[in-house]
Amino acid sequence: MLRFARRFNVKGGTTATRVEALAVREVPLSGDLKTAADAILNAAVASADGVPGVVAIATDRHGNFYAGATGKRSLAGATDMTIDSVFAIFSMTKAITATVCLQLVEEGKLDLDAPARQYAPEIGTLQVIEGFDLAGNPKLRPPKRDITTRMLLLHTAGFGYDFFNETYARLARQHGQPSVITASHASIRTPLLFDPGDDWEYGSSLDWAGQVVEGITGKRLGAVMAERILQPLGMEDTGFAMTASMTSRVVTLHQRDDAGRLSPLPDFRLPQAPEVQMGGHGLYSTAVDYAKFIRMWLNDGMSPGGRVLKTETVEMAARNGLGEKKIKRLPGVIRSLSHDAEFFPGMPKSWGISFMINDEAAPTGRPAGALAWAGLANLYYWIDRQTVSVACGRHKYCPLPIPLRSGAISISKRRYTRLELHSGDGRQRSLRPYALIRVSCCRQVHSGPCGGGQACRCGRAEPRRSRRPFGLHT
Repeated sequence: MLRFARRFNVKGGTTATRVEALAVREVPLSGDLKTAADAILNAAVASADGVPGVVAIATDRHGNFYAGATGKRSLAGATDMTIDSVFAIFSMTKAITATVCLQLVEEGKLDLDAPARQYAPEIGTLQVIEGFDLAGNPKLRPPKRDITTRMLLLHTAGFGYDFFNETYARLARQHGQPSVITASHASIRTPLLFDPGDDWEYGSSLDWAGQVVEGITGKRLGAVMAERILQPLGMEDTGFAMTASMTSRVVTLHQRDDAGRLSPLPDFRLPQAPEVQMGGHGLYSTAVDYAKFIRMWLNDGMSPGGRVLKTETVEMAARNGLGEKKIKRLPGVIRSLSHDAEFFPGMPKSWGISFMINDEAAPTGRPAGALAWAGLANLYYWIDRQTVSVACGRHKYCPLPIPLRSGAISISKRRYTRLELHSGDGRQRSLRPYALIRVSCCRQVHSGPCGGGQACRCGRAEPRRSRRPFGLHT
């Protein structure tokens, strides 16, 4: 049985699940996978507070065994969503930047534990912020140690995002700190929130990792990505600047307001000639292209175009790099961009290079050690290297996170693991809940978390006022 479900925090740190009241609540998986999964996507679009469109792809080492799209690229138009629709992938860029760094390590050009200022000198000028003085000015001091590239890839360098961190948000409000969306040098010249290596904070570290790559290679990050990753993997629809063909297929970003209404933002574009090609969020791509990249990780670094990473490098990158530290909930400071967000609330999660790792088996059936992350406009992917399968889903709207009804597929493990799929090439697979999903729609889902039998602010019930985060269970 394939279920489209949402999970949310309840008191005591436990989780609860209830099936959404959609046109399709449960889809038997005894039949054709495509029919079942298509029904899930259709329900996400057809529901009263659904999304304009969604794309989902699932792949294994050999190729995609599911690809589906439904809905429209924009509420303001009639163009259908297709699997080759182009999205701003935001933080799904990070894994590609990290892969370039790993290649440079293999070649002996990058030492992950050397001061990153050796490759990007400007990072050595940044100081630690210790609050604000009575006049509202930031109190700064030198860091106790150098930032290393390993810290950048693990998010332990001390950088944050203004939409997840109140200190950065105050710097933006009161001191004009530019948003990273401007893709400017000034936007990444931010103070550190703690001494490098002391804590974990999700932020602009991978933008600086991109600067490390440029310092080593003497080339723009996009050119390095194209030469080393995009061309070998055949990712022709991925880049910081869109081609004319990509522009014709781009999905409109949408915003959901406090009443649950979606509005298209047709003028939003990531800078197409950016001052900084942002290694943390700047790429455009398609679900089809990103599946090629993820498939390389399933194949231990090998691709149809040749080896991208060594097997031992992939194995190292997929291990916890934080030691005893754990990643934490991301508080939604700018609510138009993100709510409080956490994958699998209450479960311990660590970080590799550069993916989230669930340290325990997830309630959906995803095993311990699986890799995953997301993009700000509700794009999601995860990688299960144990059962050699992957999934990626995309919507395109904010704020993060989107409730699961809008594209991420929650699957009942006890039934999913019993399903055997027969593809057209005669291969037989045991399907498990691992997918690469991109979802296209908006910048806002709801103004607050759901739960307790009450609906979100979608016009059907009073919103729940709690600030507990959405649980992201995919």
